[in-house]
Amino acid sequence: MLKKRTPRKLAAKIVAAVIILAAFGYLMYGGIGGNLVYFLTPGELLAKGPSAIDVPVRLGGQIVPGSVTWNAEKLDLRFRVTDGAKEVAVHETGAPPQMFRPGIGVVVEGRFARDGTFEATNLMVRHSNEYRAPTPGHSAKEAYKSLIKGAGT
Repeated sequence: MLKKRTPRKLAAKIVAAVIILAAFGYLMYGGIGGNLVYFLTPGELLAKGPSAIDVPVRLGGQIVPGSVTWNAEKLDLRFRVTDGAKEVAVHETGAPPQMFRPGIGVVVEGRFARDGTFEATNLMVRHSNEYRAPTPGHSAKEAYKSLIKGAGT
């Protein structure tokens, strides 16, 4: 026996579909936009000019050798990040990750300030995702040290 569709059930399904589509549209065009964090290189960040000021972004590049200043007592870290063409000064309060060193790739989350300094709230060190099992006669600790030395080159 065939079920007969009533206009009330059909209208309810249409209203439900419209509500779902409206919610999805809001998330796509309005609700998510304020929560997105973009990844930029120093050159891209500087090219944005005043529109990049006080906007949450992720800045990626390499730590410029000789630019790191670390005050352990105040937990004040300052360094410069480069993409090979442009440089941006970065300031972060907090202890740097253990693998942090000049020449290694980093990604910092934060906001570009009016004074031209990137005020970081989170610092992530980029590292190699290769795993090499230790060869016979070598310890895992030695293999790990060689992997770290190769990550910054």
